[in-house]
Amino acid sequence: MQEIRFHGRGGQGAVIASRILAQALFFEGRYAQSFPTFGAERRGAPVAAFVRADDAFINIRSRVTSPDYVIVMAARLIEAVPVSNGLKPGGLILINSDQPAASFIFTGADSVPGQVAPFRIITVNLNQIALKHGLGNEIMPLINAPVLGALAGVSGLVKPESLLQALPYFIPARLADNEKALLEAYEKTGCRP
Repeated sequence: MQEIRFHGRGGQGAVIASRILAQALFFEGRYAQSFPTFGAERRGAPVAAFVRADDAFINIRSRVTSPDYVIVMAARLIEAVPVSNGLKPGGLILINSDQPAASFIFTGADSVPGQVAPFRIITVNLNQIALKHGLGNEIMPLINAPVLGALAGVSGLVKPESLLQALPYFIPARLADNEKALLEAYEKTGCRP
């Protein structure tokens, strides 16, 4: 089973992104589930969304606490939310940021002072991609489509074609712009699982 945890801010599209990912995985013949959790339902508040995928029926019905992948849709969340907690050794944190991966230092329950993190960190400026394609605005770029393209590019978890097939079910408006943003993020990550 593969587990993915999205961390974002209300309005960024973390919940929609998780649903698109689950649908795309379903199109690839896998079992998938997607669900969110959030406190104050307002724009800008921290939200988390979860996806599980497996080749067999999934009986687990709880939050993802030991993800293989963590998606951080707003880099500043790292200061307030322990996003790396539970991440499996060899896992991946994908961060929406214009800063290099080396600029992010993780502390918390799963880190050991002076030791290299047991997971990969990759950063991609998804805000820039979204704004280039007219998705959202400077205050709140809509990065749900490009974040999925980046995830596909760095993980090999899902094919971009499957994501494109699932996209219209959840984002019918500005579909062409979302498709272009998804593919640009996929290509920008170097398609390097």
